[in-house]
Amino acid sequence: MTKLECVVKAMDDKLGDHIVAIDMRDASPIFDTFVLCTASNERLMHAIKDAVKEECEKNGYDVKSVEGLRNSKWILIDLGDIVCHIFASDERESYNLEKLWGDMPRINVEGMLAK
Repeated sequence: MTKLECVVKAMDDKLGDHIVAIDMRDASPIFDTFVLCTASNERLMHAIKDAVKEECEKNGYDVKSVEGLRNSKWILIDLGDIVCHIFASDERESYNLEKLWGDMPRINVEGMLAK
């Protein structure tokens, strides 16, 4: 399983909403992909974060760091070439990374989601 598949599967399994992957290779020399999802509450945000970490570690991928753990509406997981963003819905709308990076290609994750 690829690292991206691990991330998307973990987010989807824990009911992450509106999962989007953005190809950032032409914009960043540091990472290749942003993966974003929305969680309906703080408890779910942490469950998604834990699932992403566990699924990646189980498949041999290193988790470099996690930020936004206390009373946060945005959790960031640094996996090296992939950066995961787990948002509360109002925070995702406020930052609107999809619009900010709207000129970057999207990666189709439909085939990675449970039916």
